[in-house]
Amino acid sequence: MPRYKLTIEYDGAPYCGWQIQDNGASVQGALEDAVKAICGEQVRVHGAGRTDAGVHAIAQVAHCDITKHFVPGRFRDGLNAHLRPHPIGVLSAEIVPADFEARFSAKKRHYLYRIANRRANLALDIGRAWRLPRALDSDAMHAAAQRLVGKHDFTTFRDTECQAKSPEKTLDQLDVVRDGDAVNIVTSARSFLHSQVRSMVGSLVWVGEGRWSADDLAAALAARDRTACGPVAPPDGLYLVRVEY
Repeated sequence: MPRYKLTIEYDGAPYCGWQIQDNGASVQGALEDAVKAICGEQVRVHGAGRTDAGVHAIAQVAHCDITKHFVPGRFRDGLNAHLRPHPIGVLSAEIVPADFEARFSAKKRHYLYRIANRRANLALDIGRAWRLPRALDSDAMHAAAQRLVGKHDFTTFRDTECQAKSPEKTLDQLDVVRDGDAVNIVTSARSFLHSQVRSMVGSLVWVGEGRWSADDLAAALAARDRTACGPVAPPDGLYLVRVEY
C-alpha cells in the first residue's frame, strides 16, 4: 500500500483548524473527502501541524495511505479538482517510505506571523495579517524575543487546553524583522505548544508598544503562569511556512 506525502497550502479563515472537529469544517476533513472522491476509500490524512482555527499554511505537510497506486502528479491534480472551491491547494504529492510520518518524522517547523503596522485599513490582507495602527519598536521586540530562544518551560505561553505532556520546548529562532509597514515575526522549533506562537507574538507587541521591557518578557516566561502572558495575537497573521524532515 503506497504512502503519499502531500504538501498543502490553505487559507485557514473558513475552518475550525486543521483537525476534524464537531464544531465546523476542517482542512483535514476537506482533504479526506477529496481522497475518498478519487479512490473510494475513507482514509485518515495525517498533518505535520494541527493549526488552529483561522491559521494559514504556505507548506503544510501531510501523509495518507491508499490501496490504489496513482502517479503522484495525477493524484495531486485529482485532489485539487475535488477540493474546489475550498481555499486549499495541494502543491505536490510524492510516494514516500512506509515509515514516513508527517508529524513524528518532522525535525523542525517554521512559522511566520505578519503584522501590518499602519494607520490605513487593510484591503488586500484582510484576514491575512494583524493590523496595528500604533507604531511598534521592532528593534526592541527583536531584542526581547531573544530572551525566549533556547530550552524553557513555556507554561506562560501555553493554552490552558494544551494537551502536550510537557511545557518544555526548545525555541531555535524568534526574529522580528521590519520591512516598511510590515513587521514579520519568524520562529522555528521542532514543535510548539498549543497557541505558543500567538501568545509570544502578543507579548512581543506589548514590548513594541512600550508597555513591557525585555526584562518584563523574561519575567513572564520565568513565572510559568498563563495569567502572566500578554494578549494572544489573532490567528489572521499566522502561517505554517515550512516543515523540515
